[in-house]
Amino acid sequence: MSVIVVEFITLDGVVEDPDGSGGTPAGGWAFRHGREAVSGDKFRLGALLDTGVLLFGRTTWELFAKLWPGRTGEFADRLNAAAKLVASRTFHEVSAWQNSALLQGELADAVEREERDVIVIGSVEVAKQLARHGLVDEYRLLVFPSVAGAGRRLFDDVVHFELVSTTQVGPANLSTYRTR
Repeated sequence: MSVIVVEFITLDGVVEDPDGSGGTPAGGWAFRHGREAVSGDKFRLGALLDTGVLLFGRTTWELFAKLWPGRTGEFADRLNAAAKLVASRTFHEVSAWQNSALLQGELADAVEREERDVIVIGSVEVAKQLARHGLVDEYRLLVFPSVAGAGRRLFDDVVHFELVSTTQVGPANLSTYRTR
């Protein structure tokens, strides 16, 4: 089992509000590069969508549950069919998006018990909490040629990684890093 964090990120490390739905002053920075820049399997998840489990925090799950169930196509069909876990202490209803279930117990403990690969999409606080417990094995960061100037960042401290690969994906750069 591996834990993989996937994030849209700016050159200055901001991950907050890439689509502008959060209403932040710099929001929408990823979507300014066009729909093709953010659509499809940009993170190269491939078969992981079939064999792994997607892990969301409540806010990201709610956003995705509004957008994805009505979409079709190869990537949308696989994303919609994928197993999904929602980490939330306050949310109790996840029927709006097929194959979703509430994560049971404490986040780190539940992830350690998981036998499938876990893919954290967005959900910055979930990713940070798993990183604090040393559970993240890989980061797939789609780096956009934008500087937000302010906003939540994925990394708050000095961290060193091993660069595994980097590939241009439209206007962005997909970089894969391993932590161990």
